[in-house]
Amino acid sequence: MTNRSMSEILRRQVPLILPPEAAVREACAAMAARGVGAVLVVRGGRLAGIFTGRDAVRVLAEGRAPTTPLAEVMTPDPTTLGPRHTAIDALRMMQDGGFRHVPVVRDRLVLGVVSRGDFRGLEQDRLEAETLLWERIA
Repeated sequence: MTNRSMSEILRRQVPLILPPEAAVREACAAMAARGVGAVLVVRGGRLAGIFTGRDAVRVLAEGRAPTTPLAEVMTPDPTTLGPRHTAIDALRMMQDGGFRHVPVVRDRLVLGVVSRGDFRGLEQDRLEAETLLWERIA
């Protein structure tokens, strides 16, 4: 199968979730411990933002303290997908938006997060073929 649903991809996932008050240091330690590249920032059970490894680099480059709350440095209201979208939808969104992680939500309630690494070669190959086709047409 080359176009799995988000529900299928998320089936065994437990996303890394922290509150907006959590410190950057805590988020970085949790990402390192879990081997993931993103933290979903949740307030009252609903997605408030996302904090990624790229954000951590930016925070350091700006000379901000590791005690800075995530609320100050996260990407608020990130682009999301619903559980009925497909792997190709997620890959297209990441490619078009220039980001590596997409939260999956239903009514702003967090179900999980997908990254480019969650997808099989066939799904990535299909996206590349579609991209080449569009480049030829344009």
